[in-house]
Amino acid sequence: MGSIHKYAVKTDSRPRYYVMYRDPSHKQVMKRGFTRKLDAEQYLRTVEVAKDRGEYIDPADAKATVATLGKTWLDGRKSVLKPSAYRSLDSAWRVHVEPKWGSREIGGIRHSDVQSWVSSMAKASSATTVLRAYGVLAAVLDVAVRDRRVARNVARDVALPRKRGKSKIYLTHEQVDRLALASRYPDLVRFLAYTGLRWGEATGLRVRHVDEKRRRVSVEENAVMVGTVIEVGTPKTHETRSVPYPKFLAPAIADAVKGKRSADLLWGDGKIHMRLPNSRDGWFAAAVRRLRDEDEKAAREAEERGKEPGEIFPRVTPHDLRHAAASLAISSGANVKAVQRMLGHASAAMTLDVYGELFDDDLDGVADALNAARAERVLAPR
Repeated sequence: MGSIHKYAVKTDSRPRYYVMYRDPSHKQVMKRGFTRKLDAEQYLRTVEVAKDRGEYIDPADAKATVATLGKTWLDGRKSVLKPSAYRSLDSAWRVHVEPKWGSREIGGIRHSDVQSWVSSMAKASSATTVLRAYGVLAAVLDVAVRDRRVARNVARDVALPRKRGKSKIYLTHEQVDRLALASRYPDLVRFLAYTGLRWGEATGLRVRHVDEKRRRVSVEENAVMVGTVIEVGTPKTHETRSVPYPKFLAPAIADAVKGKRSADLLWGDGKIHMRLPNSRDGWFAAAVRRLRDEDEKAAREAEERGKEPGEIFPRVTPHDLRHAAASLAISSGANVKAVQRMLGHASAAMTLDVYGELFDDDLDGVADALNAARAERVLAPR
């Protein structure tokens, strides 16, 4: 059992109290600074209970800084994350977490400190940025809890900003064709819009991944831009998948394969991975601008003639072609499992979370089927 002792402080006439006890390894520990003997007694009781339960935490361990634990945590993540995912975490650590928390002792961080930081960041940064930075700090403190440096993670249960999902753009067959014809790489545009492959998956395809007889491609590699370097790894879910392509794309695929070896890349020159076009002045953005200019000009002319102006081509990115593929597949009658397999989602539930709005017509079909079944069983003449 420990003991409590009084001591004097030169700058204050009031006495202070310190607690002496032995930790589970029988090392003597002293805790100073209690202004009331009652607080010192309560602290000593909690220490003894923690020792009895095997939950004791050495106060010295809580003096470790966030920087020390954070760098160790980041090193551990580097070996298990894809380069693009690690880069995002590393950036959040360097820009937001380390400057604010690096020198702080983990035992001295309060829940209110974290909440204040999150609220302040949310005023100047996007929800995505805030959530990523907060996630890094919370993960580092989770490690501190598992290492028995602190009893609980004070970063948990903080009020966080909500991430607002960007509305998806679904191109029609006609719009896909217009975009393809206006682009430098029309075959690639159509391929993306009718297979749903991510840019890195499509540009990572090799000739050996193409089965022209079955009209399928095997998605086995993902070429992702990390900074200025293209990193080649496994697909996002780490699983390969077989994706069919429509018959009308067969000539384009045959042309892309022609003259190349098995290990050559399907798209481009076969040797160098095609880079994602710049969102402002790349070939894809230029094609979209041309189409929008054409439509805006046609709309002005229609208004001058007193006619209803036509629809302006939407602002789309290469990733929006993945949404187009989902939309076109569902409108053609594909079920959720087929769309899941095509897009490479981890589960059908994820597909419904992302594209549930596209299955609204299926709900009408369910109601119609139930109506017909009831009419046949209940209302039919006997």
